[in-house]
Amino acid sequence: FPASPMQQESYIENILRLNLGKVANVYMTFENNAEWNAKVFTGVLEAAGRDHIIISDPENGSRYFLLMVYLDYITFDEPLNYDYPFGSGR
Repeated sequence: FPASPMQQESYIENILRLNLGKVANVYMTFENNAEWNAKVFTGVLEAAGRDHIIISDPENGSRYFLLMVYLDYITFDEPLNYDYPFGSGR
């Protein structure tokens, strides 16, 4: 089915953009890293692009620019917005 002009596909960055301002736990794996192979970043979701996520830690004011290539998964402690206001939400 070709997408109509008003239908949006559910790419990761689009789903994340629907949930800006929520606290996210971002699980990432960094291969061949002796210091830390896997790490969890927790913070307020500020922005999401096709290849990155930006979160901020309200406790220390740090901001993290995280590359999607290292992303395993993301959890939230509250319900997610998933329906697109301009399309079918599929």
